[in-house]
Amino acid sequence: METLLEAENGLVRRAEDLAAYLQLLRESEDAEFAAEVRRELGRMRSDLEQIELQTLLSQENDSLNAILTIHPGAGGTESQDWADMLLRMYIRWAERRGFHVSINDRQEGEEAGIKSATLTVAGEYAYGLLQSETGVHRLVRISPFDQAKRRHTSFASVFASPEIDDRIEVNLREEDLRIDTFRAGGKGGQHVNMTDSAVRIVHLPTNIVVQCQNERSQHKNRASAMKILRSRLYEHELAKRRAEAQKIEDAKLDIDFGSQIRSYVLQPYQMVKDLRTRVEIGDVNRVLDGDLDELIHAWLVERHRRQRRESEPSPAKPLEAAP
Repeated sequence: METLLEAENGLVRRAEDLAAYLQLLRESEDAEFAAEVRRELGRMRSDLEQIELQTLLSQENDSLNAILTIHPGAGGTESQDWADMLLRMYIRWAERRGFHVSINDRQEGEEAGIKSATLTVAGEYAYGLLQSETGVHRLVRISPFDQAKRRHTSFASVFASPEIDDRIEVNLREEDLRIDTFRAGGKGGQHVNMTDSAVRIVHLPTNIVVQCQNERSQHKNRASAMKILRSRLYEHELAKRRAEAQKIEDAKLDIDFGSQIRSYVLQPYQMVKDLRTRVEIGDVNRVLDGDLDELIHAWLVERHRRQRRESEPSPAKPLEAAP
């Protein structure tokens, strides 16, 4: 908080200096000085956006890494291909921000796409940013798998949870776990496919299931699976608390019509529309290539506004006049 306050005070001082520069600029025709003033204005705008982002990302766990899980909805190859497109979109977004991505588990579809994927996105405020993606994503397009070239609607679900580090205690008892090892499938090389290196862990009290198969070593896969399980259990406990307070958000909706948070339309027109913030973007390909910042920022602003409204005291009721 002190660092944020110092940054705000620094911006105030720079704004005062900039006002003086602008006054001098009115009395001068120095092109080099004008260019420097424009550069300083750009730097201030960038710093202001960063301060705003830090203000919006002030919740507990916002600063942690994120674990992202993607599942296709009903529809077979169509939805599996859409889930794979979303996976690529988030990887591209993470690369744009300089985040590190690890694929913990990827189940290939029979013909195309994926049956599921779990990835860890490591970077400052990764979870705070990716919370906005939890929900059902809807795609409308001319199907590349339909010889009749008909328009299809596909759904896929995305769920983000924080990667819990060792400082946060999650009670895991050995007797509550069922740990299975099996031979990894899909791409990965001869060693991965021919040894029982993949690990699946079932948390019996909650029936939460996680698995990891991307590493050659069973030990590494087990460690990764335990980390994901800790994250899921922590998020499970948070969800229970929110439910008890009657403030839980519906993060795991049915993967079907009427439950989506965002629509991506490629035919008969091009539009990405976030149904929570009403933000619309015409360049769908830019979004699918990982340019999600406008959509994420709008969701963070909306969340901040909602939290402020909920924290404000209710207006006092007027006193009724005595009969």
